[in-house]
Amino acid sequence: MKNAPLHRRYPLSQHTIGPFFPPNFFQAADHDLTRVSENAEPTKNGEHIAITGLVMKEGRLPVSNAILEIWQADCSGRFRHPLDPESEKADPDFLGWGRARTNVEGAFSFRSILPGSYEEDGRRRAPHLNVQIMAAGLMRPVGTTLYFPDFPDLNAEDPVLGLVPEELRHRLVMRVGKSDDGIRTYSFDFLLRGPADEETPFFET
Repeated sequence: MKNAPLHRRYPLSQHTIGPFFPPNFFQAADHDLTRVSENAEPTKNGEHIAITGLVMKEGRLPVSNAILEIWQADCSGRFRHPLDPESEKADPDFLGWGRARTNVEGAFSFRSILPGSYEEDGRRRAPHLNVQIMAAGLMRPVGTTLYFPDFPDLNAEDPVLGLVPEELRHRLVMRVGKSDDGIRTYSFDFLLRGPADEETPFFET
């Protein structure tokens, strides 16, 4: 039957596990927090940095097509968010939120600025990145917080990092990588599942 209509076949739940992301889930420059839009000039405030790493599963196998979202304070420790009482003082040229996708090798990258410290509920927060990961096979997003090795004293007093058992806290501290065109690079590899002494600590959300 040469003229028989062709019907698209859709995968059933038995065939694959989501989540599924539409083509427009990503916008150009989503991975660049230093710009508020694709065509905007990058912020001139703060130290520009790169953030790179891998997302892996059990056996340290790469997780491709994983989605990472990060959000952070600007270089003065302020957020462009109504819950921040000083949001009107936040850098108007810094987005503070970004999204990236891993490639077939599980690698991802962001461009951002070094965040500032700030006070929350009477406690000093160390500079940090909030991270959420979504990937095929995960029933729900997982989230954690990454810290910079440059601030050991602030890290030691951070109330969120303090929720993690002391022997595991170093596993949420990024590594300093190679500089790229004068921009300092920080690196972190996420292990979604693995031995207890290697798996990345995640927080209940």
